[in-house]
Amino acid sequence: MQAIVSPGFLQGTIKAVPSKSMMQRVCAAALLHRGRTTIHNAGQSDDDKAALHIIQQLGATVQQAGDIITIGSAGIRPVTNTIDCGESGLSARLFIPIAATASETITITGHGSLLKRPMHIYSDILPQLGVQVQSQNGHLPFTVTGPLQPQSTELDGSLSSQFLTGMLFAYAFTAIAPVTITVKELNSKPYIDLTLQILELFGKIVTNDNYETFTIDPSLFKPVQNVEISIEGDWSSASFWLAGAAISGDVTVQGLNTASVQADKAILAVLQSAGAWVQINDDSVQVKSPDRLRGFEIDATDCPDLFPILSVMAGYCRRDSTIHGVHRLFHKESNRAGSVSDMLYQFGTYFSMENDSLVIEGRYKLDYTTIDSYNDHRIAMSAAIGALRAKGDVIINDAGAVSKSYPGFFRDLEQLGIHCSINTNEIINE
Repeated sequence: MQAIVSPGFLQGTIKAVPSKSMMQRVCAAALLHRGRTTIHNAGQSDDDKAALHIIQQLGATVQQAGDIITIGSAGIRPVTNTIDCGESGLSARLFIPIAATASETITITGHGSLLKRPMHIYSDILPQLGVQVQSQNGHLPFTVTGPLQPQSTELDGSLSSQFLTGMLFAYAFTAIAPVTITVKELNSKPYIDLTLQILELFGKIVTNDNYETFTIDPSLFKPVQNVEISIEGDWSSASFWLAGAAISGDVTVQGLNTASVQADKAILAVLQSAGAWVQINDDSVQVKSPDRLRGFEIDATDCPDLFPILSVMAGYCRRDSTIHGVHRLFHKESNRAGSVSDMLYQFGTYFSMENDSLVIEGRYKLDYTTIDSYNDHRIAMSAAIGALRAKGDVIINDAGAVSKSYPGFFRDLEQLGIHCSINTNEIINE
């Protein structure tokens, strides 16, 4: 699919889509939980659908009525020996150790770039816990034969916090005595806060000491039968509208928890630093563009998903902006160090990568151009926002990648006043 986005002014009110980070975690907990889970404001993205399909493959029942989903489970009871994670890195890293808690042999697979994303940490740690493992040199497909036997262990958290999340879910629902996971160099701590928050809703209290040791002590657990939960609005997806409004617009995003532990809530501090007009309410945020944005600086190590949209916003700022944490970009849906660089180059933005930082020179307008999304949803959405004050139309190839997290993105872009045409057949290059 190809999208052609015209320059314009974003204006109006939009509801944030549900957080897929929260949705997938709740699905995992609902599978492991012996009881009923009711999810309100359930997500509809490709990654959300993948998680729902996985838990059904592992024995849960799922009933959906609109945006309300009811999940019943008696624990893991696989109905197939293969589970498909689609292109979701979180689902793969979440459900590999969960699948390993079963005694059956289960293969975890996926599609596209997910097959190239590293999973080798599980090749190292799961055999120490009594699990037989086969993989493609640390990549999917990944075959596990359990059951996993929880015991105190060590984990490298420098590549992704998702591995720790997967282990915490597996341990919290299977440990019968206190065990500890010691983590080295943990990145993306806010995502671990989200994991701990979800586990607590299901009665699984996990304590931690400065994000270095995590203790799972069954004596602290609280009995829970039925769980009812509403999925928060997604700060990651909202960041495109908020940054877009700062570039050229006046937008209110509703349905956001302003007390959320989601990592990408960090967008608010960046917008304020850059001089955008920001009004924070109980469950919404309004942003208006100033005459000219100021350059900004942020360490995005814990919120790497903000890199693409912030790099585009930086192109419209007065003077240079610096985004630290480039090392977090290499194992995403695309190699984002490369795809972000290519996007900036096509927009005519001057930039450099210095050590672990991306330094971007601001300019008043970006070039009209053709952007390859590299089948990466965040590149596609960032390119669309970059079009707002470009010198002309911006063509985005593989724009359908947005369905991974935000299927209705281009519909909502038009609702906010931006002309956008979709071509599902022909690819046009300029």
